Amino acid sequence: MLELLLKGAVIGFGATLLMDIWAFALHFLLGEAKPNWAPGGRWFYHLGRGKVFHEDIGKAEPYAHENALGWVGHYAVGIFYGIILAVLVGAEWFTGPTFIPAWLLGIVTIGAGWFLMQPGMGLGWAASKTANPAKVRLMNFAAHTIFAIGLYGTALLLM
Repeated sequence: MLELLLKGAVIGFGATLLMDIWAFALHFLLGEAKPNWAPGGRWFYHLGRGKVFHEDIGKAEPYAHENALGWVGHYAVGIFYGIILAVLVGAEWFTGPTFIPAWLLGIVTIGAGWFLMQPGMGLGWAASKTANPAKVRLMNFAAHTIFAIGLYGTALLLM
């Protein structure tokens, strides 16, 4: 069981890393905003103090290390998702990984952003209060598909 959990942690880390490489590629090639986990870090900080929903995370009390906490939280969640996949698919999946289970988990995890983190930060359900909700949703779908590719690809590397 420990080996399964470790493999899950590794694929979660690898998938999160690939998602970040994707985000930086979008920034450098297409001019999209660079990943900024400071608001997420502020949200994680307040979450640890029992406050989930904010009108505007930018107006919440700042935390000195919110950018670092955001990045750590981002990777911790990715690792957690990798462990969830490993537990759901079992050790046998790692002998011949297939993409569909990874992709299904990647798509399901969009819900955590849409229905917990985004409204928690004051962005509305599924980014409904942002300037371009359709673009945010499409970018979320793309990023989580890249995350799924990372889960699958990292599992292949572990064979």
